[in-house]
Amino acid sequence: MSEHLLLKWGTLKGWDFGDNDKAREAAVRYAEMGMSVSAMAQSDTQDQKQALCDLIDAINGPITNDWSGEKMTKDEAKKYVLEYDR
Repeated sequence: MSEHLLLKWGTLKGWDFGDNDKAREAAVRYAEMGMSVSAMAQSDTQDQKQALCDLIDAINGPITNDWSGEKMTKDEAKKYVLEYDR
C-alpha cells in the first residue's frame, strides 16, 4: 500500500510513510511522548495532537477515517484530531 494515514478515535491508528522522512520524524516525535497499542486507549496531549497535525501536513497520500471509510482532507483530519472529545 502507498503512503497513507488511518485515523480513529481522534488519533493515529494506522500508517505507511513510505520514504517520507518528514512524516517519519513527526511520527517518531509523537510516539516518543507515549503511545498506546490501542487507538481507543490513546489519550493525546496537546503536544501529541500538534505532532499529529505535523504528520498530517507531511503525508503525501490519503488520510482515511477508519469509522466511516471516508477520505479526509488535511484540514478535515487536523480538525478531527484537535476537536475529538471522548
